[in-house]
Amino acid sequence: MGSVETPSRATTVADDRGGWYVDLMSGTHALSMGDRGRLVIPVEVREKVGLDPGTPVILVEADDGLVLLTREQALARMREDLAGSDLVGELIAERRRAATIEDEG
Repeated sequence: MGSVETPSRATTVADDRGGWYVDLMSGTHALSMGDRGRLVIPVEVREKVGLDPGTPVILVEADDGLVLLTREQALARMREDLAGSDLVGELIAERRRAATIEDEG
């Protein structure tokens, strides 16, 4: 009798959820919090993203969890979020609306 391979639970769940789940979870690492709230980032991750002792990082509290970013990653995300927006134009329009309300009141 030959053995029949059955997919693992993780594979089945990943297949059911689609490619996004595999992409999201492929860079996932289980960490345990140590004394004084310390987390140890695995060496392969530190090397991959260039984290050296003393490198500043930013911890973001998101609706669905925590995100740890380098300053460069945080700046890149902000630039991406602000791309195409006209902050000066928005500020001027806001000031004009406030002035109009003040003049009418």
